[in-house]
Amino acid sequence: MKKQDIAFICAVLAIFLPFALSEPLYEAYEKFNSAHGMAAAFIKFAVLSTMGEMLGARISSGNYYYKGFGLISKMAVWGILGMGINMAMIIFSNGVPAFLEYMGLENAGSLLSGPMCWQKILTAFCVSVAMNSIFAPVFMTLHKICDMHIADCGGSALSLIKPWGMNDLFSRIDWKIQWGFVFKKTIPLFWFPAHTVTFLLPPSGRVLCAALLGVVLGVILSLAARKK
Repeated sequence: MKKQDIAFICAVLAIFLPFALSEPLYEAYEKFNSAHGMAAAFIKFAVLSTMGEMLGARISSGNYYYKGFGLISKMAVWGILGMGINMAMIIFSNGVPAFLEYMGLENAGSLLSGPMCWQKILTAFCVSVAMNSIFAPVFMTLHKICDMHIADCGGSALSLIKPWGMNDLFSRIDWKIQWGFVFKKTIPLFWFPAHTVTFLLPPSGRVLCAALLGVVLGVILSLAARKK
């Protein structure tokens, strides 16, 4: 274990440990999360998912941070995407149960907030499949484009307000990896079951769980890079 690994672990503990040790601090977090859900989603994803990318960078390059990484820009992108994920979770967790009721599953609209049963698991699975089949490919492609743009700008903190060459960015995506690995393998094999568990949680814990899964996403992306 290198010094940078110790520093990374200490940073993780510094972020999470106070909430675990201080009940007033945790209650303040709960109140903020309840009153300002979108802002909370921005912060959770900006911090946790960026840490996931740093962990992925450690796996693929040996360093958590390197020249051109674009820490500020990546945090901003993850924060914005996090708000989109929060919106998608609200839409799909309400829309899919309504569709299931339309298809004949009685009381599907109240199952996710009820006690554990096979119908609740089925509903959570259906929500996960719908969200990851419809929303996730767009989200993952947009995230890839953002990463490429940040890299093109040398990791500048002003990357997001510089001109975007969308035609060029789209044409440079390695679709063999994007489709053959990221879409075709990670979505059905990982994200379907992972988000099934997410939607079994109370609504207040779903976004945090999704943000923590961003750490896993960072590892997956680093593995994709190594595979390439």
